[in-house]
Amino acid sequence: MAEIRVENLHKSFAAFTAVRDSTFTVPDGDFFCLLGPSGCGKTTTLRMIAGLELPTSGRILLGGEDVTFKRASQRDIAFVFQLFALYPHMNVRTNIAYPLRSQAMLRDDVSRRVDEAARILRITHLLDRSVSGLSSGDRQRVALGRAIVREPLAFLLDEPLGALDAEFRDVMCGELRALHDRLKATTVYVTHDQLEAMAMADTIALMNQGMIEQRGTPQDIYDRPALACAPSTSSCRTTRRCARKSSMPSTWAPRRSSPSTRRRARA
Repeated sequence: MAEIRVENLHKSFAAFTAVRDSTFTVPDGDFFCLLGPSGCGKTTTLRMIAGLELPTSGRILLGGEDVTFKRASQRDIAFVFQLFALYPHMNVRTNIAYPLRSQAMLRDDVSRRVDEAARILRITHLLDRSVSGLSSGDRQRVALGRAIVREPLAFLLDEPLGALDAEFRDVMCGELRALHDRLKATTVYVTHDQLEAMAMADTIALMNQGMIEQRGTPQDIYDRPALACAPSTSSCRTTRRCARKSSMPSTWAPRRSSPSTRRRARA
């Protein structure tokens, strides 16, 4: 795995600025979460790290190597999309094996890696099933398996739980964190869900209007938030009324889910 360093990253689309001079470092093996409302620039930042978008200015370093203007295929990174992006005409085994076969890897090595990924994700019994008949949770595991088999330097996940229902999302939060702890993988995770970030991340970066406004551990964000929130009920899943100290839109602000919620999700 490798450290990711972003320096003064800026991205404009004509007159619109999506990301404004962002600078941060994701330490080797860290679970780093970009948290913010829709349109704040977090997915654009992730896509630039992956090589799916080129920055207007700034630098991106992966393991100390400048990869700012390298193609996505030249960066040893695995990307997991929100909508799974699986091949419906292939079974689970073939979907997971596809990135390895496209690299002309030896058949025995492909089989070994697929079996290991399936064991880690507990989907060995599904390997010969068609993906079209799987539940959304199992499809997400297949998408994660396809990323794991590549053994990349870093994993990038763009709201991978967004298509799941609330109850199963809580289950997958615990599974993703447990998977990270087993693999010790450098991970950048994008979400607008504050509870997901508090439950899984080692480090959280709050984004708003293309800028990173606060960065710290979940405990730091909880104890000293840049956003002031007044919960309307005691439930972490209930809509909250939030007052922003600076310019965060009133429709979004981190819910102050307690650290005990984070411990339960990791248990």
